[in-house]
Amino acid sequence: MASPRPDRDPERPVYVISVAATLVSAHPRTLRIYEDEGLLCPARTPTNIRLYSENDIRRILWIRHLTRERGVNLAGIRILFELEERLGARILEALYAEGTGDAESIRPPAEPAPVPLTQSTPDRSTADR
Repeated sequence: MASPRPDRDPERPVYVISVAATLVSAHPRTLRIYEDEGLLCPARTPTNIRLYSENDIRRILWIRHLTRERGVNLAGIRILFELEERLGARILEALYAEGTGDAESIRPPAEPAPVPLTQSTPDRSTADR
């Protein structure tokens, strides 16, 4: 009999960039751009491979929601993240609830359906500008 699966640690980095990009329906280059802009800081292996945690995936989903649904540019997102961190307030959750008109359910946007590996996804030049 198999032992029960331990609870997943959302801080534990487990996804390589290609898997993380597939989970959020983005191109790996887009995730590198988010890192270059200071929006993400994935863990690195000793051989310098990026590893993303569940929390990183949620953060990417927030970034994608804010750029696509709310029209916020990457500099604005950085400011929102910094404000939220400094104030300790759930600014993004309130913004999401305000945009959806659902003040009762404050949570990050739902994860999109996985994209088949053969389908190309937009890169920075079309998706996030």
